[in-house]
Amino acid sequence: MELRDIEIFLTLAQELHFGRTAERLHVTPARVSQAIKKQERRIGATLFERSNRHVALTPIGKQLFEDLSPAYRGLHEGFARAVAAARGDAEVLRLGMIGQNIEDYRLILEEFARRRPGCAVRFRHVDFSDPFGPLRAGEVDIQIPWLPVREPDLTVGPIVLTEPIVLLTGTSHRLAGRESISLEDLGDEVVMGGAQPGYWREGLVPTHTPSGRLIEIGPIVTNYSDMIPILVSGEAVSPGFAHGQRVMPVPGITYVPIHDAPPGRWVLVWRTAAENDLIRDFVRTARDLGSVDRAANG
Repeated sequence: MELRDIEIFLTLAQELHFGRTAERLHVTPARVSQAIKKQERRIGATLFERSNRHVALTPIGKQLFEDLSPAYRGLHEGFARAVAAARGDAEVLRLGMIGQNIEDYRLILEEFARRRPGCAVRFRHVDFSDPFGPLRAGEVDIQIPWLPVREPDLTVGPIVLTEPIVLLTGTSHRLAGRESISLEDLGDEVVMGGAQPGYWREGLVPTHTPSGRLIEIGPIVTNYSDMIPILVSGEAVSPGFAHGQRVMPVPGITYVPIHDAPPGRWVLVWRTAAENDLIRDFVRTARDLGSVDRAANG
């Protein structure tokens, strides 16, 4: 089977329209029809159900699409890497991070460097007011947000870190001296907001206490730096992640365990349509090594 015929089949499987497929590949509709008929004769089965108004993959056509797509994508990526190498271009994977805890992912980074020695990982900060915007804009290739992530255009990969959720307060705040607090205590406090979308924010900052009391949302912030003066002054408090105490200790801020909060889980996420061999290698590395559990390891 010629590579061009494979390309025609894969494109028609996506478009499900002979005219759009021909336009996209700069060929005639007759060329598309000819290529599909040739493939069907070779396989001995119909790949598409056709009518005047409808084009759909048959079960055999769907299976062929699923089998050929990764190989075809890998072929193009292989040529792209060869071109980049010929130009002297280094491979770069841009990793978006909301937290500052790069060391928590050191084993993944070191193993990825061993498996992909020609690739440099570059870190990019992502504000929690627009956590998925940089992915969609192509500014980062893969990102580490907390769960849940429910975005139809994004693929959610393996969990890479699990850690406790704590309450960030000023050292003079009435809760600062407690050994731990409950989520119910948030009903008596003003809590910072700003993370979007709402369902994602609620993975860290609930809207109600376990008994159903409304939690007051106060100042709106977009990143950790904006939170610091509000916390130190006692204007508001905020649930956060335990790694902050290790990697970003700030005078005037205390981290109080929330004993009934579920653990925070950080995960790899990427734009489905932009998935490539580099992203797959990084995800495979993370999956092979497994998640770091800070709740158990401290």
